[in-house]
Amino acid sequence: MPRAFVYLIYNSLLPFVLLLGFPSFLIKGIRRGGLKRNFCQRFGWFRPEIRDAIAGKEAIWIHAVSVGEVFLALKMVEAMQSLEPDQHIVLTTTTTTGHAVADEKTSETLTVIHNPVDLPRVVSRVLDLIQPKTIVLVESEIWPNLLAAAGKRGIPVKLANARLSPRSGRRYAKFRSLVEPIFSQLDAVSVPFEIDRPRWSALGIPEGRIEVLGSVKFDQAGGNEISDQKVAEIREWLALTGFPEGARILLAGSTHDGEEKLIATVFSQLREKQPDLALVIVPRHAERAAEIVARLSAQGFTTLLKAGPNRVESLTQQGPVDTANHVWVANTTGELRAWFHLASVVIIGKSFCGEGGQNPVEPILAGRPVVVGPNMQNFAEVMDDLNAVRGILQLKSPDELFEALVKTFEDEAGSKAMAERGTEAMARHLGAAERTARFILGDSSGSV
Repeated sequence: MPRAFVYLIYNSLLPFVLLLGFPSFLIKGIRRGGLKRNFCQRFGWFRPEIRDAIAGKEAIWIHAVSVGEVFLALKMVEAMQSLEPDQHIVLTTTTTTGHAVADEKTSETLTVIHNPVDLPRVVSRVLDLIQPKTIVLVESEIWPNLLAAAGKRGIPVKLANARLSPRSGRRYAKFRSLVEPIFSQLDAVSVPFEIDRPRWSALGIPEGRIEVLGSVKFDQAGGNEISDQKVAEIREWLALTGFPEGARILLAGSTHDGEEKLIATVFSQLREKQPDLALVIVPRHAERAAEIVARLSAQGFTTLLKAGPNRVESLTQQGPVDTANHVWVANTTGELRAWFHLASVVIIGKSFCGEGGQNPVEPILAGRPVVVGPNMQNFAEVMDDLNAVRGILQLKSPDELFEALVKTFEDEAGSKAMAERGTEAMARHLGAAERTARFILGDSSGSV
């Protein structure tokens, strides 16, 4: 299908999509704060100090959507700055939570702003300001008008750590005539696994533009370290809530609707065999906190909600509490990695009651035994690697969770060996952040 016709369809539908999403945008902006800054930057209007920090710097523009992609982008930024310390980088994010995480890393060579809406005039306005020498899109975020405008200006656009699940690949293949004119404009694509190469080439990207560099997300040498200060802050918060010294943590990370109830029910049964066990839940979406508290309360639990640094949404305890009746809910952004280092066993969310699963590798890199449900489609390649070496425990049904956790806690040596095998399986991704940084800078040494 002619590219001009595809763009005609896209730009005809885009205004209606933006109008439909506008009420939700306003509600989130009011609730989370920063609405004025958020709104203005979306349309390419920036305060003078932001404009001064960006203009004339020959920056590399990196776009990351939300918190997960921002962490990846920051690992790339760190690797690039170690190779070229004076290179200025503009990092744009879509969500306010992603912006908050990225903004903590703002420096003389890193400017963080909200991404512009993909309208032609808005994109042109931002390109006029940044004048990037390269544009980098993280994982799978493709902006058609940005691609077109960059192509007209001769600015290369690269897709880094490109992620395309088998399901998404099949969906795109059905509409190849529509997506190929867009995707074929990418100048270069880096992918984590060899199996990713044909998926992207099927969308019209020549295989010569695709490089297999490993996953930045799973590169423990690329900024996956957790600061002692962050772990200490969490320990301090736990102490404020009366968390018993020496209690072991069953951590449910990135949970989705329905999983908190399932895991809390299993935890109640498990406590009869493991009386020193405590349950900590870190939901995937912070705005679900009230819903989670209500459901746990209906199950008879007292919920201790971490809504900010060292902030307890209940009375501070004067002594240790009974972990059988309490659930700690870490309703904060950007702390999940630190929680992994405090856990004895980790359950990965969106794998029992959701579809697709969440990232299982970070707790494995933290040396923890990891249990997942049957729905890990978004991490199929990773799961193949981990299951092949028995480096993770994947269940066929939520009904298996209780017995699996009993075995995991009782067989400490076996659980430790499983975690070690998982860590070894992920060794192939070591150095992926540096390889991707060289790919962005134009100094790629080729596929791994």
